[in-house]
Formats: sequence, C-alpha cells, structure tokens
Amino acid sequence: MTTTAHNKTLPGTRRAGRSLYWRYMVEPFIYLSPAIVLIGTVMLIPLIIGISYSFQSIELLRPFNTGWVGLENYQALWSDRKFWVALENTFWWTFWSIAFQFMLGLGLAMLLNTQFYGKRVFQALVFLPWAVPTFLSALTWAWLFNPVIGPLPHWLAALGIISEPYNILGDPELALWGPITANVWFGVPFFAITLLAALQSIPGELYEAAEIDGATPWQSFTKITLPFLAPMIAITVMLRTIWIANFADLIYVMTGGGPANSTQIVSSYIFTTAFRKLDFGYASAVAVALLAILLVYAVVLLWLRKKLVRI
Repeated sequence: MTTTAHNKTLPGTRRAGRSLYWRYMVEPFIYLSPAIVLIGTVMLIPLIIGISYSFQSIELLRPFNTGWVGLENYQALWSDRKFWVALENTFWWTFWSIAFQFMLGLGLAMLLNTQFYGKRVFQALVFLPWAVPTFLSALTWAWLFNPVIGPLPHWLAALGIISEPYNILGDPELALWGPITANVWFGVPFFAITLLAALQSIPGELYEAAEIDGATPWQSFTKITLPFLAPMIAITVMLRTIWIANFADLIYVMTGGGPANSTQIVSSYIFTTAFRKLDFGYASAVAVALLAILLVYAVVLLWLRKKLVRI
C-alpha cells in the first residue's frame, strides 16, 4: 500500500519540480534574453574583433602590407622597451592614485557619516569633482601646474619643496605626479560615495555595545568599521583599478605621454599607437596584454574578497 501511494504521488511531484525549475531557472533568462543579446552584441563582438586584430598586420600607412601574422605582434611587444616603460608607469600611476583616493575617500566618508553644521553644502562640494568633465579637469590642472600663469609651482617653491617655480609637467622625474594629483582630485568622490553608503549600513548598536565595553575609537574602527567595509573596499578598489589603468584622458591632455615617455601608460600608448602611428594590429596586441593583466588582477582580488566574506 505504501509503495502504491508513493508511486501515485510521484508524477505530481515531478510536475511540481519541473514547474519550479522552469519558473526560477529558465523563465527569468527568457525575460532577460533581449538585454543579454544586446550586451553580448555590444561587448563580445568588438572584443572578438579586437583580439583578432592583434594577430594581424593592420597599418593604414601601409595598406598593402596586411594579413595574418600570427604571434609577430606579441613577439614585438615582448622586446618593446616603450611598452615596458608604459607598464611600469601604469603601475605607479594606478597605485598612487588608488592609495590617495581611498585614504581621502574613506576619511571624507567617515566625516560625512557624522552630523555637523553645513554638512549638505560640504557634501555637495565633495561630490563636485565627479561631475566635472575629464577634459575640463585636465585643462584646469595643466593650468594650475603652469609656472607662468599657475599658482602651484610658486606655492611649492615657497614651501621649499622645489628650488624655484618651473614646469613640473616638463620634468621627467616629477611629471607623472601632475596627472596623479588631478586623478586623485577627480576620483576621491567615488570612494566617498560608495564607502559612505557602506558606513550607513553598519548597525549603530554595534558601536553602542563597543562603547559600553570600553572600546576606544581606534578599536571600534579596526574591529567593527573595517571588517564591515572590507567587502565593499575590495570591490571598489578593483573597479577603480581597472578604470584608472584604462584612464588615459588626463594624461593625454596634460602631458601627451611626455616628456620622454615618463608619463606614458599602457592605455595612452595604445591610443598613440593606433591613432598616431595608425598601427591598429600592434595597438590591439598591447590592448590584449593589458586586458590579460587586468583579468588576472580582478580574479585574484575577487578571490581575496570571497575569503574576507567567509571570515
């Protein structure tokens, strides 16, 4: 009797299982299919074409010397001194930009998480750089660093940081710090906005309990604030790193990659190779190399983020 009853209910159970599978595993993707097709078309097709270009010789100045060349572009890339200089510059450009943006953004987020007079005006001023067009930001900072009409070289000379006012953007030793400064000013609001949202999601009862237990502000910060912010910090740092590594606008407008390639980063090198030398095949190979480096970085950081979430 038990076996018979079980067999009678089994088809209904199967139908219910199929219905749940269809509702939760198949049906959502049917509704999302137009967006998936559109995103795939916009992203995947250019990506495949760009990767295929890296295995071809495509030079507009030599239109008859085209075709598949296999790994020749990558072999040339390996021995290209300018590429390795640009890669080193990309590391320092990204590292210092992220470091200062994160520290200043975290400080501003913690300040905006408190109540004080004029908070709304201050918050609007903090978020203002993010609304300024990149081209305008670059022109403004290039003017500020100009030793003739800009104030920054004179201020630095007055503070004794430099011996006399001169064109810092023309000094190979210091030129990269000009775009880094502009990038820090431009990118701090991103960290301030995202970290402020994360701070506001931390339950206030945790801080009250810590205060009752006699925890110092530093202990509350290290034991409560940072652990709660860690997943958000990981994802924001990953996103900003990818954006900054591909962010050639400020450098191209302020220095054009000079002097003597001292401010040339990989993304600006891709642009100059493609649109000045008109060598799209080699530029695509450089772009694929940058893509591979950033993919490895993103995978490692996401793995670390999973570890932090489990902890």
